[in-house]
Amino acid sequence: MSVYLNTVAVTEFDEQVKESFQGVGQLRALVTVRNNVTGTDYRFQQIGKGMAHKRTAPSSDSIPMNIDYSKVLVILEDWDADEYTDMFKQKEVNFDEVRELAQVIIKALGRRMDQTVIDAVNDARASLVAIGNIVLHGGTSLDIPKLTQLVQLMDDLEIDEDGRCFVGSTMAKRQLLNTTQVTNADYNTVRTLVNGQVDTFLGLKFTWIGKREEGGLYKTGDIRDCFAFHNSSIGMAIGIDPNTNVDWVPQKKSHLSAGQMKVGSIVRDLEGVFIVEVDESVVIPAP
Repeated sequence: MSVYLNTVAVTEFDEQVKESFQGVGQLRALVTVRNNVTGTDYRFQQIGKGMAHKRTAPSSDSIPMNIDYSKVLVILEDWDADEYTDMFKQKEVNFDEVRELAQVIIKALGRRMDQTVIDAVNDARASLVAIGNIVLHGGTSLDIPKLTQLVQLMDDLEIDEDGRCFVGSTMAKRQLLNTTQVTNADYNTVRTLVNGQVDTFLGLKFTWIGKREEGGLYKTGDIRDCFAFHNSSIGMAIGIDPNTNVDWVPQKKSHLSAGQMKVGSIVRDLEGVFIVEVDESVVIPAP
């Protein structure tokens, strides 16, 4: 029997990964992405604010706004999701096993891609606190007062309403689902209890992150750091899009099914990112 994997199996395996990956990584679709980056780093161009000047007379000289341009550097890192397997020993390839292994690799890469975004926000935490972009936990759960305070902070900075996102923990989701204003149709037209989800509320698009081996959302004691942002405020640079290959490794007498990517994330604009602390020890009775 040949040690080389049947070509149809390799093709099937790779197509499974490419077809399914987009729906696994939750945060990639919410941030600004730059694809096909060459090298180990990328500089996101950041454009400052401009202010219009009153025209003083006909045909007067134009007054430039002197907009500030800056660059934010993100370092790309290499990530692997590999597994040795002998599932291809038989001549007849079991495509169910191909799909199963593909899904494992897909999910591993997707979670790691999400974690680069979470880590980028955590790296900027001190700077965000320094400029006041934080909603303190105050010993409370994720509730309506906390969210309205967040929305006011975003409104005060005139963050575009289109593109506002919120990333929270599953416990924060439970707390919010137990809040009357979220689940009661008199307050909220989104029928959250029908789907068991909080997808959109107060102009924020919600994404929920569970417990993850990669780390997930940062937590100190009972206090979890959730965060909100405008999708233009966080950048993700991709040098190698998630891809796969399957090779025979003679010394292992096994096939190596491998997934890899090169990616890095960074907070591009501090003004557009907000830490929201949640006390996860608080459990609100269901209404």
